[in-house]
Amino acid sequence: MTGAIVEPSRYHPALVALHWFLAAFISLALGLGMFVLKTIPNSSPQKIEALRVHMIGGVLILTLMIVRFVIRALSAKPAPATTGNVGLDRIAKISHLGFYVLVAAMAITGLTTALLAGLPSILFGGSGAPLPESFMVYPTRVIHGVIAKLLVALISVHVAAALYHHFIRGDGLIKRMWFGRRWRGAMPAG
Repeated sequence: MTGAIVEPSRYHPALVALHWFLAAFISLALGLGMFVLKTIPNSSPQKIEALRVHMIGGVLILTLMIVRFVIRALSAKPAPATTGNVGLDRIAKISHLGFYVLVAAMAITGLTTALLAGLPSILFGGSGAPLPESFMVYPTRVIHGVIAKLLVALISVHVAAALYHHFIRGDGLIKRMWFGRRWRGAMPAG
């Protein structure tokens, strides 16, 4: 059976694991930032602990996104999915790239805000210095908040598109990002 084309029907298992771990972790980080950190006054000792968790989580997310990007670039991928509409397919491609851009921008603006506010020494160095009265004085913090809202919107579109593929098109798209037999056909010898 020489010359047979073997194509993966699913993404690499490491990508699948990273996809679902990052989906949960990004959702938690967004929730912590948008609903918990926002409600704790900067004068509260709880704010320092919440910020520490948020910063560690952000660095972990960025690191895992880089690993995911490298694995995705180096591993075989299934054929591109289609909606049957060229415009929607283009939007899907742009939105997937948008995830990488927005997550990177979230990390960069978050880390920049942390550096401007002196958070590394406050949160991890035990400097004992108080937190700034407000983080909103830093333009990077304002941008961080805007990006968070854009990321929530993109996640919503992504989930809606996956549900559309699963329930309306019934094309098995979600299986591509799940565990199971990865290769169609016989693997070539050698």
